[in-house]
Amino acid sequence: SPNIHQPKTLQEKSPKIIGLLLNNGPVVGSRKRPSEGNYEKEKEHCIALFDQWSEADQVEFVERLISRMCHYQHGHINSYLKPMLQRDFITALPAQGLDHIAENILSFLDARSLCSAELVCKEWQRVISEGMLWKKLIERMVRTDPLWKGLSERHQWEKYLFKNRTSEVPPNSYYHSLYPKIIQDIETIEANWRCGRHNLQRIQCRSENSKGVYCLQYDDDKIISGLRDNSIKIWDKQSLECLKILTGHTGSVLCLQYDERVIVTGSSDSTVRVWEVTTGEVLNTLIHHNEAVLHLRFANGLMVTCSKDRSIAVWDMASPTDISLRRVLVGHRAAVNVVDFDDKYIVSASGDRTIKVWSTSTCEFVRTLNGHKRGIACLQYRDRLVVSGSSDNTIRLWDIECGACLRVLEGHEELVRCIRFDNKRIVSGAYDGKIKVWDLQAALDPRAPASTLCLRTLVHSGRVFRLQFDEFQIISSSHDDTILIWDFLNVSTNGQSEGRSPSRTYTYISR
Repeated sequence: SPNIHQPKTLQEKSPKIIGLLLNNGPVVGSRKRPSEGNYEKEKEHCIALFDQWSEADQVEFVERLISRMCHYQHGHINSYLKPMLQRDFITALPAQGLDHIAENILSFLDARSLCSAELVCKEWQRVISEGMLWKKLIERMVRTDPLWKGLSERHQWEKYLFKNRTSEVPPNSYYHSLYPKIIQDIETIEANWRCGRHNLQRIQCRSENSKGVYCLQYDDDKIISGLRDNSIKIWDKQSLECLKILTGHTGSVLCLQYDERVIVTGSSDSTVRVWEVTTGEVLNTLIHHNEAVLHLRFANGLMVTCSKDRSIAVWDMASPTDISLRRVLVGHRAAVNVVDFDDKYIVSASGDRTIKVWSTSTCEFVRTLNGHKRGIACLQYRDRLVVSGSSDNTIRLWDIECGACLRVLEGHEELVRCIRFDNKRIVSGAYDGKIKVWDLQAALDPRAPASTLCLRTLVHSGRVFRLQFDEFQIISSSHDDTILIWDFLNVSTNGQSEGRSPSRTYTYISR
């Protein structure tokens, strides 16, 4: 309808000026005459008109102007716009009372980036300092990395972590200076492992009638060992003194595992015994296997034992005194030397040269891993990886899901009796009296040359029966009745060469 009001177009608003834009597209190849004296007057008139228009009209006008410019002009405008489009959100957020958001954003930075962020400006440095972001970075590392967690406990800076802002917490500068010290400690420990630098402590637990420490487990406070003389000896981890002797088995103690409540042991007397950790009282005796109980594992209410009688027993552990047999697994043609399990699989290895995989939930047979040329003495299983040691003197790495052998490690000269691995290393002990440290990640890389896989060889004083290790130490036991503690954290710096590190010896003679 002619009476309906229509908004004016840009050209209607300013016909003389805007009319210049009717010729769409950039003017190419024509050189403009130099601006004359009336440029300033025309410019001010254009700006005055521009200021009267709506934002939408202003955008349309500028788009039309830009479309008429040449490439050089576009580049110049781009350089002009870039800094205008950038926003210092870390500075802007606290100004809006949103310090916590700025802190949260910066808390995702790694150490190198956090250092760089501190140098941006004083406001960024203030946000990092008041947000205690170096403290939060260290706490994140301690939560996710066992090496950091272990260092925090051993060097006692854990007491300054995971606490709210109180008078007990040092300023951010403390954590800033602590971080490089931690990195230096980690590099030193890694170098000690690579070079074999260690402090050696020895427990001699000689018995009157027989020698040999067949099994052990340790924590920060104690070492529990199973001996050929039928006893279980508990040692103080710091003083290395014998705290307690548990007796009751009528044969050598061949295997053990403990948690915060109980110690479970298996013996050549064919029984499994359950002991109370603190008192040493016998809580239960399981009589099932016909011959020596060679190995056992328990976790989350389930226990698996294996025996020289060629069978594997799966037990339900409702409590230390309520343990019932769920299933017996048969299939091996020789003594079953070792078992391990998780929620998915039970894995067993035997003198018949095979590793067998069973379903944890149904106890049904799944597959056999073939490859070792002689009997298998030890293995560990975690995630998809199985690592096994054999009397063919080799170590094999297996993918449990497909049954493939991923790598064969050669280097031991006699039976490989014990093996453990973590995310970085495999540590093996053998009847040749040697402990070898292997690079796990390199072993899993098919391109890595075999000559690069063994990082270090440590010489034990006798046949190595059992070992356990963590980020800082290896603890091993031997045929010669010794327990050795190889400490890679507290290493003397007096230039002692490998194998001649300072040692202290503790002897316990049973009466």
